Amino acid sequence: MILTDTHTHLYSEQFDADRNQVVENAIKQGVSKLFLPNVDSASIEGMMQLSKDFPENCFPMMGLHPCSVKENYKEELKIVEQWLAKEKFYAVGEIGIDLYWDKTFVNEQVAAFLYQINIAKINNLPIVIHSRDSMQLILDLMQPLKNELAHGIFHCFGGTIEQAEQAIALGYKLGIGGTVTYKNSTLPQVLSKIDLKHIVLETDAPYLPPVPHRGKRNESAHVFLVAQKLADVYQLSLEEIASITTKNAVDTFGV
Repeated sequence: MILTDTHTHLYSEQFDADRNQVVENAIKQGVSKLFLPNVDSASIEGMMQLSKDFPENCFPMMGLHPCSVKENYKEELKIVEQWLAKEKFYAVGEIGIDLYWDKTFVNEQVAAFLYQINIAKINNLPIVIHSRDSMQLILDLMQPLKNELAHGIFHCFGGTIEQAEQAIALGYKLGIGGTVTYKNSTLPQVLSKIDLKHIVLETDAPYLPPVPHRGKRNESAHVFLVAQKLADVYQLSLEEIASITTKNAVDTFGV
């Protein structure tokens, strides 16, 4: 059984004490493919090192996270382009708009997002989208571009059934992580109306740990718990969930 974590920040300083062990834990749990979204120029070195240490398991992306879009975002975007020109990456991500933490640079976030969509098009790469409190805004921005880049993942999807259908119509998968296990989550009801062929698994480690690990550091091995929850939602075996969602990830990233 092969599980895939399509979104994990294992290069984060929260893993400095036991990073290699955390990767080994994931592999032992069957989570043998780990996709690493970039945040900004400060996270690149650690991400690339992890990809070199585990070349068969860790696959890097390149992008500028919306929460890192500040006054110098154009300089950061130049760095993104420079790295894409010299190394192998599997997506442009994570990119998008975040209206939860700080709306100071929302116009710059929009500009950076649209610019990186174009970067992905030029490099023939999928995109991985961060859409916290901005799902509808992003869908509206992407609608005119639907024929230009119909390929990627809405990371940490938490929207409505209507938004899920809009994202799927654009050609995107929905990234489902630990929040689907939370007691008050509406995700199980939404997913019950969505074909599993549109779903990929993720953790967003070290964030958003699934039950029973809430309040603790999340890690990629816990994608197993997300898969277990989806087995309940879809009334399928764990092996079927693993097989289908991993195929969906391969269809997205090409590996």
